[in-house]
Amino acid sequence: MSASAIASPVAPAPELTVAPVKKKDPRMGLKTSATFATIFTILGHAVFGFEQSWAQVFVALASGYSCAFLFEWVDAKANNRDPEFMGGGFGKKVNFLLAPHMTSITMSFLIYVNQRLWMMALAVAIAIGSKYVLRVRQNGRMRHFMNPSNFAVAVVLYAFQGTVGMLPWGYTVDLHGAWDWIVPLIIVMLGTRLNIMFTGRVPTILAWLTSFVLFAGLRSWYLGYPFPGQLVVLTGIPMVLFTLYMITDPQTSPSKLSSQIIFGSGIAFAYSVLLMSHVQYTMFYSVAAVCMVRGVLLYWGDRRATSPARVPHGGSSLAQEPIKL
Repeated sequence: MSASAIASPVAPAPELTVAPVKKKDPRMGLKTSATFATIFTILGHAVFGFEQSWAQVFVALASGYSCAFLFEWVDAKANNRDPEFMGGGFGKKVNFLLAPHMTSITMSFLIYVNQRLWMMALAVAIAIGSKYVLRVRQNGRMRHFMNPSNFAVAVVLYAFQGTVGMLPWGYTVDLHGAWDWIVPLIIVMLGTRLNIMFTGRVPTILAWLTSFVLFAGLRSWYLGYPFPGQLVVLTGIPMVLFTLYMITDPQTSPSKLSSQIIFGSGIAFAYSVLLMSHVQYTMFYSVAAVCMVRGVLLYWGDRRATSPARVPHGGSSLAQEPIKL
């Protein structure tokens, strides 16, 4: 080996650069849900055979957007803060309208108001308004505890009995043959993906379905009804939407595993009790009842955690850990 080769410096090894981990958009789940609901609504009216009018969709969206801006502005003024939609340009306003859009677009096909479009506007206003009125403190922030769409549907179905209704058969009346299976299967696959990747509410779904089957068996044994007849409701698109998209709302359902199991089982129990009491539109009332109970427990837990009697001498009530449900 030559002396020049020995004296030549060793070339430095190339530096390894690690690509920064891309942060997950916390609104991606909401964006996905809103996109699914919008596509489902458009296909429903154009292909599937929705019996609601297009006017219901536009009235629902107009009511939802206007109420969202108005209620947020009023709440911001009342609490001496800037509205969520202020600043950040057009994108900030789009992100702010994601939740109102999701609520409005789902309300447009969940209920049937015929020519009484003012009832659709009222229902959406109730849904949006419930987020600002029915709130409790969780982890230092005020959060709504009632599922907005479900709460509004339950209110209008009870308040306007015989005037407002729901058409469980009216989602796929124009589909025939294999499409009667393909469309529900696609909805199930997309909903399952949504809950696995974004909401983390798979235990809620499993608890709800398992408890539903259990209570269906008890009803069949006690009342003498055929067991398959108690389960056939699970095969309808309304119940599929209810299972995968409504009870799994991450803003109004618990995140802890044990609480998810109690929440899902509680909905099934309430459903069974209301069904045996011959109450119509059972699915909406059952979720409303369980969410209301959860809200009361959250309020009681917050009051208990911040009670002066439980604050150590010289400590702060804000340091107490609230009950997580």
